[in-house]
Amino acid sequence: MSAERFPTQSDEQREAAIDAAATAVRRGRLVVLPTDTVYGVGADAFDAAAVQRLLAAKGRGREMPPPVLVGTAGTLDALATRVPVYVPVLVERFWPGALTLVCHQQPSLQWDLGETRGTVAVRMPDHEVARALLDRTGPLAVSSANLTGRPAALDADEAMQMLGESVAVVVDGGPAPGGVASTIVDATGERPRLLRDGAISVAELDAALAELGLTVDTGAESVEEARPSDA
Repeated sequence: MSAERFPTQSDEQREAAIDAAATAVRRGRLVVLPTDTVYGVGADAFDAAAVQRLLAAKGRGREMPPPVLVGTAGTLDALATRVPVYVPVLVERFWPGALTLVCHQQPSLQWDLGETRGTVAVRMPDHEVARALLDRTGPLAVSSANLTGRPAALDADEAMQMLGESVAVVVDGGPAPGGVASTIVDATGERPRLLRDGAISVAELDAALAELGLTVDTGAESVEEARPSDA
């Protein structure tokens, strides 16, 4: 069955779209949502079967777990533990925004995102529709809306073409305003480490970290080797 598409031009349309997407998530279905970077495909982060369906829809295995989008910065405290001192600085400067932080996950979390090696990649998107949906659903496992190996969808049309048969709802928020994937930083060590270049530059990160006398380590392994994530 093909996905149902919901525009968001008016307040009424936006509310209907968010309601339909939230209902689909609660039922364990997949949804496509706009973000500030690229379009994403999402599932309830605490529904292991739904997360597995997300990976299958993209043609991915458990070795490439999805990141988690949150609606408020404070949710990070519930998902992550052993957080280094530089994380609150980066969150204050770049959230909501195009920065994904890979942290040690709380051991008490009852979820299965795949082979995460005890970590969770978290981002708070700078997109009102996405955050309104997250306010209704709680944390969502969200990967870029594309088939693995193909470019991430930058609008609802592209997302429908690739994933329309796999998702229940497509929230059409117009063209993705950013168009560039998020920057990913490994925040599990004493010094932040770049895992993927993205919308936020290393220079911007270093400027934010200057008060702590830190810079981002850019000389490590690739994101594919370290902690796959693409939202």
